Amino acid sequence: MDERRLPCSRPLGLCVLVCLATTALLGHVLLHDFTMVPRELHGFSQVPKEIYRAPQQGASGSARAAPAQCDMPPDSRFDCAPDKAITQEQCEARGCCYVPARRQPPGSQMGQPWCFFPPSYPSYKLGNLTTTETGYTATLTRAAPTFFPKDILTLRLDVLVETESRLHFTIKDPANRRYEVPLETPRVRSRATSTLYSVEFSEEPFGVVVRRKLNGRVLLNTTVAPLFFADQFLQLSTSLPSRYVTGLAEHLGPLMLNTNWTKITLWNRDIAPTPSVNLYGSHPFYMVLEDGGSAHGVFLLNSNAMDVVLQPSPALSWRSTGGILDVYVFLGPEPKSVVQQYLEVVGYPFMPPYWGLGFHLCRWGYSSTAITRQVVENMTRAHFPLDVQWNDLDYMDARRDFTFNKDGFGDFPAMVQELHQGGRRYMMIVDPAISSSGPPGSYRPYDEGLRRGVFITNETGQPLIGKVWPGSTAFPDFTNPEALDWWQDMVAEFHAQVPFDGMWIDMNEPSNFVKGSVDGCPDSDLENPPYVPGVVGGTLRAATICASSQQFLSTHYNLHNLYGLTEAIASHRALVKARGVRPFVISRSTFAGHGRYAGHWTGDVWSSWEQLSYSVPEILLFNLLGVPLVGADICGFLGNTSEELCVRWTQLGAFYPFMRNHNGLDSLPQEPYRFSETAQQAMRKAFALRYVLLPHLYTLFHGAHTRGQTVARPLFLEFPEDPRTWTVDRQLLWGEALLITPVLEAGKVEVTGYFPLGTWYDLQTVPVGALGGLPSPAPAPLTPAIHSEGQWVTLPAPLDTINLHLRAGHIIPLQGPGLTTTESRKQPTALVVALTSSREAQGELFWDDGESLGVLEREAYTHIIFLARNNTIMNELLHVTSEGASLQLERVTVLGVAAAPQQVLSNGVPVSNFTYNPDTKTLDIPVSLTMGEQFLISWS
Repeated sequence: MDERRLPCSRPLGLCVLVCLATTALLGHVLLHDFTMVPRELHGFSQVPKEIYRAPQQGASGSARAAPAQCDMPPDSRFDCAPDKAITQEQCEARGCCYVPARRQPPGSQMGQPWCFFPPSYPSYKLGNLTTTETGYTATLTRAAPTFFPKDILTLRLDVLVETESRLHFTIKDPANRRYEVPLETPRVRSRATSTLYSVEFSEEPFGVVVRRKLNGRVLLNTTVAPLFFADQFLQLSTSLPSRYVTGLAEHLGPLMLNTNWTKITLWNRDIAPTPSVNLYGSHPFYMVLEDGGSAHGVFLLNSNAMDVVLQPSPALSWRSTGGILDVYVFLGPEPKSVVQQYLEVVGYPFMPPYWGLGFHLCRWGYSSTAITRQVVENMTRAHFPLDVQWNDLDYMDARRDFTFNKDGFGDFPAMVQELHQGGRRYMMIVDPAISSSGPPGSYRPYDEGLRRGVFITNETGQPLIGKVWPGSTAFPDFTNPEALDWWQDMVAEFHAQVPFDGMWIDMNEPSNFVKGSVDGCPDSDLENPPYVPGVVGGTLRAATICASSQQFLSTHYNLHNLYGLTEAIASHRALVKARGVRPFVISRSTFAGHGRYAGHWTGDVWSSWEQLSYSVPEILLFNLLGVPLVGADICGFLGNTSEELCVRWTQLGAFYPFMRNHNGLDSLPQEPYRFSETAQQAMRKAFALRYVLLPHLYTLFHGAHTRGQTVARPLFLEFPEDPRTWTVDRQLLWGEALLITPVLEAGKVEVTGYFPLGTWYDLQTVPVGALGGLPSPAPAPLTPAIHSEGQWVTLPAPLDTINLHLRAGHIIPLQGPGLTTTESRKQPTALVVALTSSREAQGELFWDDGESLGVLEREAYTHIIFLARNNTIMNELLHVTSEGASLQLERVTVLGVAAAPQQVLSNGVPVSNFTYNPDTKTLDIPVSLTMGEQFLISWS
């Protein structure tokens, strides 16, 4: 694994370099500003030092004496046989303890280890610790090799005190340049002058301990298990201050991870979402919720295959097959800040075009332009919004990229032009694998790629050939600058024929229908490493290409998990060049930093209630990881949906940041108009809610893009001091203001949700239907506000209802719905003002033309703050352009007005036709105002 270190200036540009104004200084004092770890922190203090000292062994792994003391609590045992099952004799030959467990703990995936490290197992020793301009540096030395081959016995530790809330440390081989992830990250030139944390170092065994200064809580303690740094096996363990851990995507399951012996494998894989297996993406970042509402995060910047093991003590172990240990610690102190601090390192999300937030429709099986056109016509006739029509593989000629078949899609360009004329956009699938089976000169993308040398190569230097949809295929190397230009040319040439609006990049783990290649893979350490994480299929080449294949920057062994990200970067770049407006890319495979370039859909989900339910934590998780544009295939992709399931999924899908109904080739059709009129009415109501709320959703994306905020967010992000919110993952918030409580089970006509402290208004009762556009659904029954002390509430939820509540203290902008965002953006707007008991509320609106590049730099946008206090509502114009100035405000609905007003004024002019409902305490004020001009509304 020793190789040339990759320059971070490579043209991948994986992250914006963030300039940070904050500074920091470490807390305790020894050599000025750090301290050595007291022995009680090691977890070893109960064991006398003289009980066990293993004799040195050579690299061959000669036997050690078995330890004499192995009395360790089962939950605190760290596995000494992570690589394979071993016997007691083999375990003790490693110098480890062997104590078989009587039974597997209930609810555990792995079970506690039988072979585990004794407290005094040799690790690295810290030496030569010195201060630097940015932090500290030290040497780590190991006296004897471990049982893994090619141990690196001397390491370098660099600790960077980067900001008040961010600590960064690396452990690497000082003698050889090893692979490092080519992610541009913030660089600091001097240490911060004050910090939320203190750092302590253990000399022997080596360890780093990070404490929160405010309360002394230990957030990171790497002394709990020995450090491993072999050529193809790195392990770093830490204690955790809490069992409430989230992150480590992509996996299927609850938002909070199970610390009862759980292993999460990160190695991107094409597989239908299944619990306890490695899925499409790898995000080696976790967040821990701490007592009192604080939180911290840890990011291991490493793209190699890895396992992350959680155990009940609680503790966590990273096990990677290569690279270096490059660790960031984020101190928050609240969960929101942890997310922002993580995104300062990996990059803030891109700003999607406005139309991308509308409804998308796709099916594998729209086998002609005639069928595709009919689907669009059917949606219009049934009064369902449709912003973006998609095609799956059906449009391609022999399933080859950048082609279309002349049978069913002979008038493909004309169809796309018609969609544009109707105010709609068009997306189609593009797979990375390029057909290699035709005669020379028959397929330009392959011929040109071959000429330019853009394909991943095998051990002989020839393009590696696998099999995907077109048959024999080569795989572009998106780390190669030449491949970026080639991809850009192919996209531009196809766009000149078919003016598509965005790219759906699939199969980019990369997926391969044969193991490794059609010629197999060589027998090497890269193909058969000494440690294989818990990947589906048991080998790194299962369902993908050979790990030993060569890319421009390194081997695929190192770069595999980056493949989807690098294709997203290439596609983002190509769309900018081809279209000149904001790009829209949806990708299946992801890595840390993906949200800067593209969105994500959660893959080939089944049409089942279980998958519907799992989609909520999945959407929340990707928002925490900086990929806010995310959604699951509404009604499911695999298998047949039921009418009830499709209705409930459409209701929830209306609140996915990315809303798409997508269906498999062998499944029954599931477009909204396929169902009964009762079901259609329920779906229309959900569609109308989404389209009415689009200005608010777009504003949330602006916050994500410019401030590192989340769009869909878990309740604990807003209410971290309420531990009852920590495990809620069957509800979601949009921003701070909207609480969505979906029905996720069959046959239910009521639903129970958690309502944190505060007042929550039922948004279904707000009279937004008069804002034009779609037929208005029947008004919901009038329901009083929920005044919660932090409690579970059971709500009525008939088939046509998804419960939606607005939090007191917030103002949200609405707009009349339309069948497209082209129509809806022309509709009049409204404000809903949810007052607190002190009669205050605040909100904002960000508005631009919805698709131009550089609107912030050119100041071509409108940004308005809305304020309510003391029976008045006003707007504060932060920035106004003609685009937003023309927005017409026709209605203001105020929730929480204690008594009927005697008079209402709009810019000093009496409003005679206001209405007041004493049951819901709602004041409805028709107005005729312009958003981009100063206004004042008052009542008395």
